[in-house]
Amino acid sequence: MTTERERTYRRRQARAARLRTISRFIPVLKTIKPAAYLLANSWEKQLRKNTQLAMARGNKPPGAVRDRAEMGIAILRTVSRAIIEDRLSPQTMQKLLNILIGDAIIKEGEIPIREKFRNQFGVNPPGFLLISPTKKCNLYCIGCYADSDRTEIKLSWPVLDRLATESRELWGAKFLVISGGEPLLYEDEGHSLMDLVEKHGDTFFLMYTNGTLIDENMARRMARAGNIMPAISVEGLRESTDKRRGRGVFDRILQAFDHLRKEKVFYGISVTVTRNNAEEVFSDEVIDFYFNQQGVHFAWVFQYMPIGRAFTLDLLPSPEQRLRLYRRAWELVYNRHIFLIDFWNSGTATHGCISAGRSGGYLVVNWDGTVTPCVFVPYSPVNIYEIYGQGKNLIDVWAHPFFADLRQWQRDYGYGKNLAVDGPVRNWIMPCPMRDHFVDLYPLLQKHHPHPIDDNAAEALADPEYYQGLVEYDRKVAALLDPIWEENYLKYPADLEQKAG
Repeated sequence: MTTERERTYRRRQARAARLRTISRFIPVLKTIKPAAYLLANSWEKQLRKNTQLAMARGNKPPGAVRDRAEMGIAILRTVSRAIIEDRLSPQTMQKLLNILIGDAIIKEGEIPIREKFRNQFGVNPPGFLLISPTKKCNLYCIGCYADSDRTEIKLSWPVLDRLATESRELWGAKFLVISGGEPLLYEDEGHSLMDLVEKHGDTFFLMYTNGTLIDENMARRMARAGNIMPAISVEGLRESTDKRRGRGVFDRILQAFDHLRKEKVFYGISVTVTRNNAEEVFSDEVIDFYFNQQGVHFAWVFQYMPIGRAFTLDLLPSPEQRLRLYRRAWELVYNRHIFLIDFWNSGTATHGCISAGRSGGYLVVNWDGTVTPCVFVPYSPVNIYEIYGQGKNLIDVWAHPFFADLRQWQRDYGYGKNLAVDGPVRNWIMPCPMRDHFVDLYPLLQKHHPHPIDDNAAEALADPEYYQGLVEYDRKVAALLDPIWEENYLKYPADLEQKAG
């Protein structure tokens, strides 16, 4: 009788064989654009077939399997459209296919490195590192999570360069996320952020930026490097964006779009959703403006977190707004195949929170060397300068008990669970320990006493009204979203009920 372990091994072998077949087509796409459509169509059919099989096995919440597949299809269609419509520079197309899709997704990074990590620790390594190399910014946005200003606080170039190297050599990661401050203001020892991008040409970079420093020369440099995709911050259209970011910023963003479009860079937008703009950001007007008129390829969506400059619970999207945001975000993915990731609503596709160095997830290194589980959990148990000074490395950071306890919380919540063996999975529409489950995170903060990265974080942690406000907010959100999780994600479609049983 075939054991579950043997069946799992055979499925992995079959998947590896399919991926090897797909990867052989990647060089063809560099020269034959119609092949992009054929490959994407073939891959999509296979993905839908695999999704049905995965749902029938009953190991994962069926709705989450379906969401993950639809997100993959949206990404596939986005990239294939960009190739067919000749919207990518030759270098961008090559590195997008070879690094981001070919190596990071199809081959899942550096396989020997990942296997070594898995053999040593029993889990896969993090998938990427997020680095904020500088706190400096040329804007002063309302509610900035990083509380950025004109400060000169920054990572030294040797440390920044080492972080990029170690994430590749120790984790097998071929993807780096850069945030800020404003990353394009980084400078140390004569080196800029683009110097890092160009030096690590076998890594793909996602950069969050306000876009105001992207002129013709910067866009051209990005296109020639090919391995960077900027995500420019907007709050909706002109009025909302200028209200938060400053008068005239919206027009400067449109200029940046124009430069990136002409140079054929793979670029997108980053949106912060607050109670004030929640009705606007996913509207047809906004989506059509950015994706059709301005040619953006993707959108990263962050719901406001009560941290950073002048933090307040009053800007949190209301529970009712969160429900509408959830429905609209997945409508855009399912029906229009838009590459849109909302870091709360898309938790169903990522199987929950990806912070704290979870398998395939990430850790954050800030401008002053503090390391946090997430950009929205501003509490740090270690500093990278101290780690390096002790002769240690990123694996030692990853192994810290605070991060390990957060990863255990993720597992207890449902990540990696087999429904048939390990029991129920909690609501992945509410994946965040900081905002959705502060009642669970708070004891871990009290247990490990990670250092608040700024005065705002320290003030929030000491404020009983902050605690009570978040707990009450979470309770109200759960009352709306838990029934949807039960109905839409844990129940099997009628045609799969017999197979699942």
